[in-house]
Amino acid sequence: MQRREDTSELNFEQLFISSCASDLYEKCPKEAEALMPYIGGEKADLKAADLLKIASQVALINAQENKVYIAVLTAFSEIISNVFKRHGGVPLDTPVFELRDVLTGKYGEDARLIYNLEDQGGEILSLRYDLTVPFARWLAMRSDVKQIKRYQIAKVYRRDQPAITRGRLREFYQCDFDIAGVYDPMIPEAETLRIVVEAFRGLDMGTTIKLSDRRILDGLFAVCGVPSSKIRAVSSAVDKLDKDAWEMVRREMVDEKIIPAEVADRVGQYVQRRGSMSEMLAYLAAEEAFSQNEDIQCGIRDLRLLMSYLEAMDALATISFDLSLARGLDYYTGLIYEVIINEPNQVGSVAAGGRYDNLVGMYGKQQVPCIGVSFGIDRIFTILEQRQERSVSANLKRQPDVYIIAVGGKGPEGFLLERMKAARELWDAAIQAEYSPKTKPTLQSQFNASKDVPIVVIMGQDELAVGKVRLKWMYAEADAKDRGRLIAREDLVQEVRDLMARP
Repeated sequence: MQRREDTSELNFEQLFISSCASDLYEKCPKEAEALMPYIGGEKADLKAADLLKIASQVALINAQENKVYIAVLTAFSEIISNVFKRHGGVPLDTPVFELRDVLTGKYGEDARLIYNLEDQGGEILSLRYDLTVPFARWLAMRSDVKQIKRYQIAKVYRRDQPAITRGRLREFYQCDFDIAGVYDPMIPEAETLRIVVEAFRGLDMGTTIKLSDRRILDGLFAVCGVPSSKIRAVSSAVDKLDKDAWEMVRREMVDEKIIPAEVADRVGQYVQRRGSMSEMLAYLAAEEAFSQNEDIQCGIRDLRLLMSYLEAMDALATISFDLSLARGLDYYTGLIYEVIINEPNQVGSVAAGGRYDNLVGMYGKQQVPCIGVSFGIDRIFTILEQRQERSVSANLKRQPDVYIIAVGGKGPEGFLLERMKAARELWDAAIQAEYSPKTKPTLQSQFNASKDVPIVVIMGQDELAVGKVRLKWMYAEADAKDRGRLIAREDLVQEVRDLMARP
């Protein structure tokens, strides 16, 4: 085997590997034989390739993508940090790993996703699953801190089955904002939701904030007959309604959670309801079955107060009260919410949070009520990346306002000159127009090219003979066989302008 001597075409990583492999070749020829194919040798060995891989299901991005990612992360951090600072937030850091006992018993069924570290003969540790529990542990250790607004941007780890295109990874960034301490009811909730609104406005991303309340949900489940020991299990199933049909959720409740079918059916009557805060609060207040449940009534009173605060803060318009939102984490005790983006995407929620009043007390003697929100930076990055791809694609193939179609014609020219003249008139009027660049295009090819174009001009032999063309508004709710409206050829530009002016 000859070693590669010409390294002029190699990048830094290849040079580094090449130098290591050269040294390896002198000392361990067999091992070098396996590695050399990947730096210019002749044979391939999959085991050697594994040396150059990263851990499964972790994002692998090239230098250009990493440059974009870092730029987005930096811009996001600046925008979101400025929002936090406006609201009195201070930065706080916590360790990437915690004692395993700190993390266990806080995440419900998702506890299986915690990364446990190998016992090295000392403390039993795990990588942090989120930034909330480590913050609660920090609060419990600081008896001098009675109130704080803190934020943190850092990586968390989950042993999940991710999909990179959906922004779901095993290692990813989260950005948290929390308000800890005793305040009057719903004031911290209103400010936290206002922060969410400001953050996504800064990113120019339209959002819907779906909210519910753990007290209302727990009371609802109790009224429906769910045993108290199974309320968390039922909550976890109901929380899947954003991606699974009710029939699948019902089957999980009955077959896996062992909930009686009639109880599951009663739950289903309520948890599929959603609407504005005013609509849903009116519905809950009018439901006779809920009138004697203190949890539900307490939740209704607080949410009415929250609604008035959100209106004062100009944050109410983005809210949807959704009873299917249950949030599977065990530590939530009151208001819960998640944020979705109002544009096509595959990533689901991009932020979520809620009130957790009992978590800090699990680590010490003092109980510190808290509320917070966590932004999924990698999911936001995925949406921004998809938005950029759609923008580039649209710029590469921009749809015209008008497409000119030739129908029939006895001569070989297919009304090419007439189509050119019509297009020129539209261009002169600053209207985007296109036609087939063929002398006699097929009708089907022209129909295909005019797909998604709002206005179509149809030129036929009989119409042109009397100085007319047909104009069809493709967005109208008309019969698909509609041939369009007959107009004078000389009025084409004005008629097109009138159509384009429609709302």
